[in-house]
Amino acid sequence: MITALALYSGALRRDRRLSLLDLTGRALRHLDTKTWHRLRPGDRGVLDRCAGPTLDVGCGPGRLAAALTTTGLAALGIDVSPTAVRLARRRGAYAVAADVFGPVPGAGTWQHALLIDGNIGIGGDPARLLRRCADLLRPAGTVLVETDPPGTACWSGRAILHDGDRGSTPFPWALVAADRLAGPAAEAGLCVHETWHEEGRWFACLGR
Repeated sequence: MITALALYSGALRRDRRLSLLDLTGRALRHLDTKTWHRLRPGDRGVLDRCAGPTLDVGCGPGRLAAALTTTGLAALGIDVSPTAVRLARRRGAYAVAADVFGPVPGAGTWQHALLIDGNIGIGGDPARLLRRCADLLRPAGTVLVETDPPGTACWSGRAILHDGDRGSTPFPWALVAADRLAGPAAEAGLCVHETWHEEGRWFACLGR
C-alpha cells in the first residue's frame, strides 16, 4: 500500500482528484487538487486579513503564499511534501519542507498562521494543532482557519486517501464545523475573534 504522502504528492503532480475516507470506506471529503494551483473563490477574504508576516501551514502548491508575496508581505509556506514545496517555489512562493510540529523557521515571529483547505485536520487533534500554531505566532498574532459549514458533523480518527485506483496507508485527520471550533480553540488558549462566510466556504480568525 502506498503512503499517504506519496499519494498526495502524486496527485499534486497530476492534478488528480482524491477522496478522504475513514477506515470503513465512508467518504469524508472529496479533494480536487487542481483547484489548489490557483486562487479559489473565497480566498480573497483570507488574504485581505493578512497584514504582516504570514505562515501558510500545509501550503500545497503555494497559491496563498505566492499571492501574499506578490503584495510585498513576508510569507512562507510549509508542507511535508517536497513535491508541494517545489510547485510552490515554481509559483514564486517562499516554501520549505517542514512539519508544523517540528522545527519551523521564524517560530514566534509570525503575525498570522493559515490553516486553509481543511488543514485544521492536520495531525487529527485540532486543539494540539492550534496550540502549536499559537506558539509560532507573535503575542498578538492570529490563526486564520477554514472550517466545515456549521451544523455538519465533526470527526477525528484514522483516514486514508484514495485516488480512484489506490488507497493510502492510514494517517490521523480531523474535521471541524464552524460552530464547534470554539472548543478546540479554547483548549489551545485561543478564542474566536471573527467568523465569516464567503463563496460557500466558512472561515474564522482566532487569537489570544
